[in-house]
Amino acid sequence: MGRANRVVLAYSGGVDTTVCIPYLKQEWGVNEVITLAADLGQGDELGPIQEKALRSGAIESLVVDAKETFVKDYAFPAIRANALYENRYPLSTALARPLIAKLLVDAAEKYGADAVAHGCTGKGNDQVRFDVGIMALNPKIKVLAPAREWGMSREQTIAYGEKFGLESPVKKSSPFSIDRNLLGRSIEAGPLEDPMTEPPEEIYLMTKAIADTPNEPEYVDIGFEKGYPVSLNGQTLDPVSLISQLNEVTGKHGVGRLDMIENRVVGIKSREIYEAPALLVLIDAHRDLESLTLTGDVTHYKRGIEETYGQLIYQGLWYSPLKEALDAFIDKTQERVTGTVRVKLFKGTAKVVGRKSDYSIYEPDLATYGEDDQFDHRAAEGFIYVWGLPTKVWSSKTRG
Repeated sequence: MGRANRVVLAYSGGVDTTVCIPYLKQEWGVNEVITLAADLGQGDELGPIQEKALRSGAIESLVVDAKETFVKDYAFPAIRANALYENRYPLSTALARPLIAKLLVDAAEKYGADAVAHGCTGKGNDQVRFDVGIMALNPKIKVLAPAREWGMSREQTIAYGEKFGLESPVKKSSPFSIDRNLLGRSIEAGPLEDPMTEPPEEIYLMTKAIADTPNEPEYVDIGFEKGYPVSLNGQTLDPVSLISQLNEVTGKHGVGRLDMIENRVVGIKSREIYEAPALLVLIDAHRDLESLTLTGDVTHYKRGIEETYGQLIYQGLWYSPLKEALDAFIDKTQERVTGTVRVKLFKGTAKVVGRKSDYSIYEPDLATYGEDDQFDHRAAEGFIYVWGLPTKVWSSKTRG
């Protein structure tokens, strides 16, 4: 008895998702498999991937260009939230998962499928992000995860595929597991599983080694409107072009590498290497512009919101009521976050060196120590007395 009649499978063209096609049909009695590959700027040849899916037994192979949606509806909201998981990782890979989940659910409805499937294993974060995202969007649809249940090693998986006529992949000389999209790359496995092993230069693609970066600094002016990145060096750009161009200019200067031990959703630690040049610089620049345009209490309160926001994305809760509520708060805070931030790129560093906004609440006449100082210094003594009074009373009662 099959688990489903027609299934839409999230498809990358790799070993696991390709073997999922015959496995679903042979072992689980699925009649028809439709594959869906999302073009998120990963640079893969999606045409050959389509052909591979059809050769492997799919009745239809879909490729969806979702780059603009990915940046506009997923990356940009995360930038407005300054979302960093564990205060470091800008969620470049995690942000793709709720979008793919939505594409799966939409395709299942369009093609009359009664289930969706993915090739995630039982140790990773992506299974959580897919499963929870899909159930949030359609709580009635079945979610199948063959690779989580089949218990095969990679060698056994390849052998299983060969039994059903799948081409054996060329043996890769690289032991690394790499995921790429427009926002960045994540690299893990192989020698990197030893936390003391320095990442070899060969794993990087988007960022240059410091020795190969220009010997002169470069400046880039990033324009924001209501918290959304809109321009580079005064030129208004569409979301995909802005990310692509900023990736190139920042990566050229060796900016955007992360090497971290992170806490996975399933409770284990993993060593991850990330390249996310544009995303890291945009978050840093956006946060700086907020410091110019938001009041201190809003800025401080938003920091706690940002940490929660990053956790929600990492943990697969993009389509959750808390995330929706936080979006409303963030929207309100961004009404005046419009302006330009100047970033200096040099030898692996990206430093904010200037910022301006028509909505700035920085007052030079109050901040200056020069003769134009408008601050009433006489008011300070009374303020300090009132501000420090609780501490003074506490001290007199406890030290007396």
